[in-house]
Amino acid sequence: MMIHNPVLKGFNPDPSICRVGDDFYMAVSTFEWFPGVQIHHSRDLKNWHLISRPLNRISQLNMIGNPDSGGVWAPCLSYYDGQFWLIYSDIKVVEGAWKDGHNYLVTCETVDGDWSEPIYLNSSGFDPSLFHDEDGRKYLLNMVWDQRVYNHQFYGIAIQEYDGQQKRLIGKPQIIFKGTDLGLTEAPHLYRKNGYYYLLTAEGGTKYEHAATIARSTHIYGPYEVHPHNPVLSSWSDPRHPLQKAGHASLVETQQGEWYMAHLMGRPVKRRGKKILQERGFCPLGRETSIQKVEWKDDWPYVVDGPLPSLEVEAPHLPEVEWEQDYPSCDQFQEPVLNHHFQTLRIPFDKEIGVLDHEAGILRLFGRESLHSKHTQALVARRWQSLTFDTATVVSFYPETFQQAAGIICYYDTENWVSAQITWHEEKGRILDLVQCDHFQVYQPLQGHEVTIPEDTASVHLKVCVRYDTFSFFYSFDGLHYEDFGVSFDSYKLSDDYIAHGGFFTGAFVGMHCQDTSGMRKHADFHSFSYKELEGKQIKELPFKHGGGKDEESVVRG
Repeated sequence: MMIHNPVLKGFNPDPSICRVGDDFYMAVSTFEWFPGVQIHHSRDLKNWHLISRPLNRISQLNMIGNPDSGGVWAPCLSYYDGQFWLIYSDIKVVEGAWKDGHNYLVTCETVDGDWSEPIYLNSSGFDPSLFHDEDGRKYLLNMVWDQRVYNHQFYGIAIQEYDGQQKRLIGKPQIIFKGTDLGLTEAPHLYRKNGYYYLLTAEGGTKYEHAATIARSTHIYGPYEVHPHNPVLSSWSDPRHPLQKAGHASLVETQQGEWYMAHLMGRPVKRRGKKILQERGFCPLGRETSIQKVEWKDDWPYVVDGPLPSLEVEAPHLPEVEWEQDYPSCDQFQEPVLNHHFQTLRIPFDKEIGVLDHEAGILRLFGRESLHSKHTQALVARRWQSLTFDTATVVSFYPETFQQAAGIICYYDTENWVSAQITWHEEKGRILDLVQCDHFQVYQPLQGHEVTIPEDTASVHLKVCVRYDTFSFFYSFDGLHYEDFGVSFDSYKLSDDYIAHGGFFTGAFVGMHCQDTSGMRKHADFHSFSYKELEGKQIKELPFKHGGGKDEESVVRG
């Protein structure tokens, strides 16, 4: 049996993996998307399914006003003393000299249960993790942020003891590792084996220079010696490798004593006409998760066939356990709660932004703030997990002003998105329009050519088709015959690598939204939402108008 990478497709970065008996669990970052933290479950390391989103209350995670790519960074999941322990950061400032963020701990006896209220730990840096030593003592590790302009901002990895009875840190933090010449040392995870403490960190930044570094010591406080063939994992040396940005890893041991490493990576889209030395590409799917096999030599871990990651990896000697698809290909909103693949921005899905009428099969969104807002957006979306898929929705919406709009959206952050939406025009009445936000500049490519909605049309069918390097929107008034808006957009503009100002940690989403900047909270009713990934012949058979090989400046903007 082989593991096919990536195992978690789409925006699922910073994996923290652990084993409980015969079950493997992996927690990943969610940043500004709510609920916070995704936990996936596997029995064989090959097949995974989403099982829990533990931070589902404002009391656990209040992200109102958080910046793009703020929120939950690099959770750490562990199991000890009969319960799960989850450590996470809530980052309030992403850019600038300071990196304001706070680190918390929540616990639960079951991974999919009701997690506790958070225990505040510290605010000295991000990427916290919890290490349970063999003697029962516990230690918090995190990178320390240095705001002094004359110093390297990644000051080093700190450790401090945590008292489980008092539920607080005790003693003083100590810096145990300053990193290597790769720099940007973060994401510490500590392990103990054969008398050594192994400190696994990420270095090189989270772009194409990303790497995993390991050091060891016979004492928990160091000194730590660096692996003789460091970094143990990186894609930097091979710009043509299909799995780029490999780094930010964690380790797990199977029941049979085999070792594996989970790590983030990205699969870049190559722009036509661009040479490999000009740019390595763009990753609309964000940073995903892969798994590598690890072997031990002279008490050092090595990635098998590394340090480059492998697309296919020998799976552990365990029975294969596959999971059924856990989202409907066409969701008609007939369940009492939203499918767990949907998320909202910064706030929970509640009556402030919408209601789910499962008996009527309607998701009703109330028009709230604009798509630029970092506070109250009525937006429900799911990840792009493929570069070839179709998504469609059916929406009923009767705007009365141009300040009201609802429709389907491809979204990266508040500064980069494209929407096909129903809105209102003084002369034409209800119309369909395209709106693009590109680096915080708004464009309306249909200006003067908006599509007028027939008066007797109750519901409008909207569809977006993603085809690797471009995506296009379609509309229908009968659900049978779709018309092309005639504009295609570049997928790479919804990627980490395109984002300005440094907030580049998530990935592309597709979903439904409703905004009403008049304050009247005009609602839109969505009757269905489909997401269908395509392969091979399915892609070729679709009547899709491909946008061709545009360069960076050639996208239609009106």
